[in-house]
Amino acid sequence: MALSPLVWETPRLTEMRIQMNDPSNKEPAPPRPATTVLLLRPSKRSDVSSPLEVFMVVRHHQIDSFSGALVFPGGKLEDADGNARLRARCGGPANLSDSELTFRIAGVREAFEECGVLLARKRGYKALIGATDLKPIEDRWRAKLTRDEASILDLVEAEDLELATELMTPFAHWITPTFVPKRFDTWFFLADAPEDQVALHDGSESTDSVWIGAQEAIDEAKAGKRTLVHATQKNLELLAEGGTVAGALAQAASRKVVTVQPWVEARDGKRFLHIPEGAGYRNLIREMPAAGGVPQTGR
Repeated sequence: MALSPLVWETPRLTEMRIQMNDPSNKEPAPPRPATTVLLLRPSKRSDVSSPLEVFMVVRHHQIDSFSGALVFPGGKLEDADGNARLRARCGGPANLSDSELTFRIAGVREAFEECGVLLARKRGYKALIGATDLKPIEDRWRAKLTRDEASILDLVEAEDLELATELMTPFAHWITPTFVPKRFDTWFFLADAPEDQVALHDGSESTDSVWIGAQEAIDEAKAGKRTLVHATQKNLELLAEGGTVAGALAQAASRKVVTVQPWVEARDGKRFLHIPEGAGYRNLIREMPAAGGVPQTGR
């Protein structure tokens, strides 16, 4: 299980410049399907102005991609996420495509693996699992899922659960640029975090975690206190416009999700990273640093 790096950042800059200028590198790596989850809750702090907080984790410093970066939980899809038997154990519209349902299931699994938050209910019940019932489930399954010793299908069938996939609201869709060696096709989902479940980083791929306001995370990155990769920063900017949890969810539900695949254009001896119009983002162009420099994304 791995967090999903979405676009380039400092550790891979030199390699990517080689990739961008090597004419023999004709075929980009195929993007691997991945899911990212933005767990939301009303702010519990009186010292910040934002009424909304999002759960974020800090990447382990020994991981080669985006080590030390503040990111949303997420990771690659697994084969079992698309098992046909899971459809009968998922809440929400029956007309969801197999593809979208698989991404949502992966999001529920990733939130459980990385944060200990399980968006599920006992089959036949409306309420999500509470903290008391969650603890033994976590003890039995979280480590096994993280080590790939069990699948989400094993979990839901053994515990007789229904996954609350209806709570996963599509928020964004990013595909890593073609010049990046390791690429991902990633859906972002918003989810209202269960009030009585405690989110906590896994301690392996992520070494710290925080509930933080979207604008607060951006401001701390600008002040040099945090590291944000480009896709994370852009989606924090978009999230900040929602205001409250209800506002962010309503905004996402009403907005058409437009696929974002950044590309690079060169002019006047400089390179600029672009994202397309129509996806809801502001500031669509960012200058890339000169050869030998480092990207200053959020630093």
